[in-house]
Amino acid sequence: MPAPFASSTPSASSGMPTERRWYAANELLAFLLELAALACLCWWGSTTGDDVGLHILLGAGTPLAAIVLWALFAAPRARLRPRLPFVLAVKAVVLGGGAAALYGVGHPIAAAAMAVVVVANTTAAEVFRHRPAGSYTGRAAASGPPASGL
Repeated sequence: MPAPFASSTPSASSGMPTERRWYAANELLAFLLELAALACLCWWGSTTGDDVGLHILLGAGTPLAAIVLWALFAAPRARLRPRLPFVLAVKAVVLGGGAAALYGVGHPIAAAAMAVVVVANTTAAEVFRHRPAGSYTGRAAASGPPASGL
């Protein structure tokens, strides 16, 4: 029996292939996880330390640093295109940092849940990325593999 996202037949409700729907749902989840990580980093930074200036600096600076790091190396249209291990390391720092920040503000169960969802989402994204060109219906199939080998 094929995996739930392996079918490329259109679904009756949307006319979209099932695999494409799973891909789109995973991409949406990835975006929501990125936003959640930034919110958690901001929350952690704004509660760290005793000085109001430090609250402001870390509350704004930590998510800003994560945004810059993500935009340079991990975003779909990143300015720099490093190899996959470095991209995954950046994702681990930013998204894992969001989970660690959630733990830091006193929510260990939510932090563990976020970490599990991040790992599952990233794994699913890699499965979609490594699909043979004929069976993949995402944006990479139309444009071919990236020049950097990602």
